Parts: sequence; structure tokens; C-alpha cells
Amino acid sequence: MDATRHDRVSDLLGVIDFSLSVTGPIFVVLALGYWLMRRRLIDDAFVNTGSRLVFNVALPALLFIGIGKTRFDDAANPELIAFGVVASIVVWLVLEVIAARLVSEPRDRGVVVQGGFRSNMGIVGLAYCVNAYGDDGLVAASLYLALVTIVFNVIAVITLGRSLNRSQGLGATARSIATNPLIIAIVLALPVSWLALDLPGWALQSGQYFANLTLPLALLCTGAALDFRQLRREVGSTMLASAAKLVAVPLTFVLGALAWGFRGIDLGVLLLMSSAPTAAASYVMVRAMGGNATLAANIIALTTVGSILTTSIGVMVLRGLSLI
Repeated sequence: MDATRHDRVSDLLGVIDFSLSVTGPIFVVLALGYWLMRRRLIDDAFVNTGSRLVFNVALPALLFIGIGKTRFDDAANPELIAFGVVASIVVWLVLEVIAARLVSEPRDRGVVVQGGFRSNMGIVGLAYCVNAYGDDGLVAASLYLALVTIVFNVIAVITLGRSLNRSQGLGATARSIATNPLIIAIVLALPVSWLALDLPGWALQSGQYFANLTLPLALLCTGAALDFRQLRREVGSTMLASAAKLVAVPLTFVLGALAWGFRGIDLGVLLLMSSAPTAAASYVMVRAMGGNATLAANIIALTTVGSILTTSIGVMVLRGLSLI
């Protein structure tokens, strides 16, 4: 009996250790960024420059190197990508219906909907997957990120345009997708992976230097940009979008994935990508289109902190059930 109890305790500690290994480093670097900003060791100029560097150079390099070094036939999972696209569209449509009923201000509905479905997959989600599964997680998540990012951009423009009575038009939407550095990097890397091309060693090493900047710099900037004073405003809409992003959406993805038959690393990637906080890009888009930028910032701040807890719980449950 004592041996059985000891085994159960060991299993529980193993599950807790795994979940903390996924989310713990994210929390530490986010907290460090927040602390450094408050101590004025970094400032808004650093955050703005660092964020642009990550988005335009470091993260594209990480995605290109990660996909380019991997043989496409071994890593491609059309079922996983198809599920992610379908689930994202379904979640978006459901959120549109809920927001129409529960958000009284029509101009805020698109902000709430986008805050509920648009995950920060490129930074936090990717970091979760790398911490959980290493290079295998990076490859699986990168290919998933490729198409789902396109879907996110398209439906974000649609939902914000409807609620703000503005329309970017098909041409503008297509241009924003075609000029996205992340999408460009993925598109360029796919032929390299597909054709099993060997990149020169100097090119790989140079790219790796930039790729290694991505996660620590991005998380440092995200933590520095958090402003919890903003949470005092727009409480109802903020809580609605955050509850959707942190609980309802990951739960929908996981239950749907289990019904679809996903297990192991595929199920883990779906959980980790869907439970990532609201993407910082949602604030940029809302502000550019003249929407409620304060509400968008509130949602990002709350989901960024809350995601650490909810993702840890999700990982613990699925790991405890030996599903991931």
C-alpha cells in the first residue's frame, strides 16, 4: 500500500514538474520584463524596437530555420492543420453570436470576438510547444502556425470591419497577409523542407543567431508592456473575452481534438496553441482601425497573466490522463 501511495505521489509530482517546465520559464521572463520596466532599466523605446525586431527578423528566422531543417514528409500533418482551421472558424462564429447578445456597445463586439479567438501563437504558443516538446514541438507548431495565422488575420479584419462599420476590402486584406513577415518566412521555408534542400552551414548559423533572440526578447517585451491599471476599465467586456480565450476556446479545441482522435504531441500542440493569451497584434489592428484600443489592451494584459495558470492546469490534466 505504501509503495502504491509512493508511486501515485511520484506520478503527481512528475505531472506537476512537466506542467511547470512548460509554463514556468514563460512566467519568469514575463515577470522579469515587467520588473525591469518598473525599475526603468528598460523603456518604451526598447519595447517598441525589440517588438519590431522580433516580428520582422528574429521570429521569421526561427520559423524558417525550424521548418527548413526538417523533412516535410516527416513533419507535415494535414489533419492537425485542417482541425485548427475548422475549429478556429467555428469558435469565431460562436463568439460572434455571443458578443451580439452580451456586449451592449456594437463597436466593442469585434474587439471582444478577436480577443477571444486570436491566440499569441507566434510567441507564447510557440514557447509553450518548445518547452514541452523541444524541436519536435517547434516543427509541429510552426506548420500549424502557418495556415492558422492566415485564418486569424482574415477573420480579424472581417469581425472588426463589421463592428466598426469599416471594410478594408479584399485587396487590402490580401496585401496584409502577403506582406506578413511570419507568413513570408513560412512560405519560403516550405519548399526547402519539401525538397529536402541542405542550406549552407554559414547561413544556418547566422540565422540561428537571430532565431535564438526570439523567445527571450519577445517575452521580455511582452512583460514590459503589461499595464494592470488598464484593467479597471471595461471590466465586463474584458472578462467575457478573457473567459473565452482562457477557458472556453481551449476546452473546445481539446474536446474536439479528442473526438477527432488526436493524442500525444498533436493534442499537446492544440492545447498549447489554443490556450496561449490574446495576440499583441490584436491591439495594433484595433488601434489602426479606430476601435476601442483600451479594451484590446485590457484583454491582452489579463489573458497574458491568466494563461500561465489555465495552461498549467490543462497540461496537468491531460498529462495526468496520459493523453499528451
